[in-house]
Amino acid sequence: MTKLNVAIIGQNFMGKAHSHAWLNAPRFFDLPLNPVLRVACARDQGGLKRFAENWGWQETASDWREVVARDDVDVIDICTPTDLHAEIAIEAARHGKHVFCEKPIALTAAEARAMLDAVTAAGVTHYLNHNYRRVPAVALARRLIDEGFVGRIYHWRSAYLQDWIAHPPFPLVWHLQKSRAGSGPHHDLGSHLIDLARYLVGEVASVSALSTTFVSERPLPGAGAATFSAGSGGAGQMGTVDVEDAMSLLTEFEGGALGSFEVSRFAPGRKNHNTFEIYGSDGSIVWDLERMNELQVFSVHDPAHAQGFRTIIATENQHPYVDAWWPPGHLIGYEHTFHHAVADFVRAVASGERVRPDFEDGLREATVIDAALEAAASGSRVRVRYD
Repeated sequence: MTKLNVAIIGQNFMGKAHSHAWLNAPRFFDLPLNPVLRVACARDQGGLKRFAENWGWQETASDWREVVARDDVDVIDICTPTDLHAEIAIEAARHGKHVFCEKPIALTAAEARAMLDAVTAAGVTHYLNHNYRRVPAVALARRLIDEGFVGRIYHWRSAYLQDWIAHPPFPLVWHLQKSRAGSGPHHDLGSHLIDLARYLVGEVASVSALSTTFVSERPLPGAGAATFSAGSGGAGQMGTVDVEDAMSLLTEFEGGALGSFEVSRFAPGRKNHNTFEIYGSDGSIVWDLERMNELQVFSVHDPAHAQGFRTIIATENQHPYVDAWWPPGHLIGYEHTFHHAVADFVRAVASGERVRPDFEDGLREATVIDAALEAAASGSRVRVRYD
């Protein structure tokens, strides 16, 4: 089988999730190309050596520019903070590499457009990893909507809530720095909700927004501070938080539906609470990541005496992706969504067909993100302009 040599840029949370998928997806899915974990690249060489040995990366490197120029690399997998996405993706495309990029796509829509222009000019496969599209229950929701189960959609309600920075002494990690993250949970968590809304409902036409920062100063990070981890705590000196801690959006979709989006990292007890509700003329659909195998559905066409929400456990072979895994009724989890993404990406590289969401989707998502930031700053409703 033809090899597909992969280089990963980044080694932390997403680096682990992506490595797990590159290593194991071919063991469960019948793929036309065989991913090879060729080289892992990061700045922390001590940690990188342990990372590479653990996940089976053949080589390590410290300079991503050298990695993207290598002739023995076919795919660049970007798992870095957001501020590096555009530069790495554009340079990778210039060298003819396929690009697998973690969300959100970039700091701004302008950066996202430059990324899309680069991969389009190069003719390479490009993918933006919004892995929640590849939860079987979410993919089933899309199928039900396409089949008319919901009818005309009236409402989209969504929230993505976490609590890992709610403690004021938590250090000023990169997620709390505008220059590196673009914004706070609006970029990080809101991008997921916007992608799911576009996938299930359609394009956002206009947006109003409200945001706030609850803790304006935090200790500078000490050793080991990272996503979800305070490490050794703050370094003593304080730094300014220049992103929002929470944000709420009200939107109108091009199809006429109304939408609400709430994101926050100040929701104690909510570790990774990603949920959406869709209400339409013929029925309703509800999903919660913390019960990710379940899809709640309601049909107005059920007999009146038997109406009510029912729960579909999306673990049957008829449900998307499930037949590659375990017998019916055996649950899958968060990590499986990355395997699904890798499988779809590899097939797209082999066939030349589009895999979504891609950088075109990412540009539209970034356009909504920018419009919402403008709406929050101005206090006005903003039309979303995709041109």
